[in-house]
Amino acid sequence: MRAYPDRMNVRDVTRKELLDIADTVHGGQAWKLEGVEDFSHNLNPFGPPGCLKELIMDAVSGVYHYPDDSAAELKEALADHFNVRTKNVIVGSGSSDIIRMFPNTFLGKGDKALIFRPSFAEYAHQCRIAGASVHEILLTEENDLRVDIGELLENIAGVKAVYICNPNNPTGRIEPRDKMMKIVKECADRNILVFLDETLLELVPSHSEVSCAEKVRDNENLVVIGSLTKSFAIPGIRVGFGFAGEGIVNALEKVRMTWNVGHIEQYVAAALIRDHMDHVTKAADMMHLESERMHRELNEIGFEVSMTDSFFFFESLRSIGMSVPEFKYKMLSEKIMIRDCGSFGAEFKDHVRFCVKDANRNNMFIDAVRKVTEGKVR
Repeated sequence: MRAYPDRMNVRDVTRKELLDIADTVHGGQAWKLEGVEDFSHNLNPFGPPGCLKELIMDAVSGVYHYPDDSAAELKEALADHFNVRTKNVIVGSGSSDIIRMFPNTFLGKGDKALIFRPSFAEYAHQCRIAGASVHEILLTEENDLRVDIGELLENIAGVKAVYICNPNNPTGRIEPRDKMMKIVKECADRNILVFLDETLLELVPSHSEVSCAEKVRDNENLVVIGSLTKSFAIPGIRVGFGFAGEGIVNALEKVRMTWNVGHIEQYVAAALIRDHMDHVTKAADMMHLESERMHRELNEIGFEVSMTDSFFFFESLRSIGMSVPEFKYKMLSEKIMIRDCGSFGAEFKDHVRFCVKDANRNNMFIDAVRKVTEGKVR
């Protein structure tokens, strides 16, 4: 009788860097539940602009050939809007694509990335997939969950790349441009790359005063990324982009997947950026006013929240004496989904994140919190 070997053990043939990497956790899952309003994501509350369906239909005739791998038209639209050169632009299938490209281009075994926590989980995840190690600096309530430059410099020895999210996800804190550029210059002196994620910034009224996108022209160690996902509320249309010096862009292009952004995505994204940024501006202005109202009214009913810099809140439930699972369950019974922030570490197991929407839906959220805190929801 012929002898067969035992079944292959997949762990034996998998890169060891991947064996103990856990899956990342993200919000935006309420679409799976009928009638639930999703406050766990950070999308433009106006939804996509009314022209979206027409733009998609206009683009359909182009799906019978491969998309432009150079994404020339989209890059031109991005360069014009962000005041950079087309050679400073790279595009991706969502900002997550750029987040994946970066460590696969610049980080490997033995390299170290410095990342503040809590922040977007994909940074550390993709660094570890590339084989790099991750050093985390904990953001503290004593420092209002803000980046401390002194602490950064104390921990920067041996680091090859620093990651910063601005506004930071999940905390909502925004760091000023001068502070970001000081970090960029301190890192440049040490030959360290800075990966700056501005994906959420377009939905903040002061974004033009904060963005460092155009600074890539004069700072070779800086990479700035953005996306249309949040600003136009189109997470199902995957369009992200990055800005960097020509040398960094050329290096990123070596690991970019060929045809990574489809024809429909390129056509729609270029049109939205060229002609419809007013849709984003109106939403940013509205949410700024609504965030002030939510801050005021939530505090009035006993849910202590800090005023957010952006359009989402990151708050402890200590003031209402309730665990996150209990609060999440009771809010869900009121058809409201919030983000449990325990995935960002044990220090934040009592924290939740929720976004700002339009007045009517914010009223729904406030009314639900009132019922929950008054014990009217079982």
